[in-house]
Amino acid sequence: MRPALPALLLGAVFIALSPIFVRLSEAGPTATAFWRVALAVPVLWILVLLLKGDNREGFSTRKLLFLAAGVAFAGDLAFWHQSIRFTSVANSTLLANLASIFVTLAAWLLWRERPRPLFLLALGLALGGVALLVHTSLAFSATALLGDALGVVTAMFYAWYILAVKGLRDRGAATLQVMAVTTTLTALILFPVALATGEPMLPSTAYGWWILIGLALISHAAGQGLIAYALAHLPAPFSSVGLLLQPVVAAFFAWVLLSEPLVALQIAGGLVVLAAIWLARRASA
Repeated sequence: MRPALPALLLGAVFIALSPIFVRLSEAGPTATAFWRVALAVPVLWILVLLLKGDNREGFSTRKLLFLAAGVAFAGDLAFWHQSIRFTSVANSTLLANLASIFVTLAAWLLWRERPRPLFLLALGLALGGVALLVHTSLAFSATALLGDALGVVTAMFYAWYILAVKGLRDRGAATLQVMAVTTTLTALILFPVALATGEPMLPSTAYGWWILIGLALISHAAGQGLIAYALAHLPAPFSSVGLLLQPVVAAFFAWVLLSEPLVALQIAGGLVVLAAIWLARRASA
């Protein structure tokens, strides 16, 4: 358990850096999402071949689930990067982490899995916290409100991704294989989408390329990999609390590196949303 705890915390910090990389990127938001996964693909497949082997039979029997995970992750990244463009890093990251709420709602609506009373409390808190965050955005600008809405859509896609990955893991797919295949599919999906948006596809300086490389290797490959390792070795409730570090650290980085201040109402809304996420994860544990 000891190596898993620092892996969880370090992974959360690495992922918390991703909205900073996105803000600093010289490519467009969707193009940045494409490079995020495309540059990580070779690293992930090298790790698969070196550590796990290429389980092609496993892939062939789970094609639809892999495709669902790839489409969901592509939507998650595309909408989240656009959200970061329009609203604050704190709001965007907090709202994207509402995925836990949507996972339980999906189980309730699609599979008639009756939620525990604790989840209903979490849902009420989430709605209240979102209302506070949206109120802050309304006072700031109309585009910030759009960014908040995109953050909620991000959470829906991320919930879809979580459910697809759970299905793959339940069918015996290895974590590293899931990461490599879904990252590859996500890159293939995002490439034509990024071209269609007309956004700048390439950074204009070497600095811009280093930002993309950092996003791909630090936030995506290392961050997601460390968290996947930690979740396999830590109790679920403990891991859920640890992962709440991500939006907090992201807001701190945005304050220090991007000079994004946090107002009192926004902090209050953020704390309520964090409490809702924690309760939702406890209810589904």
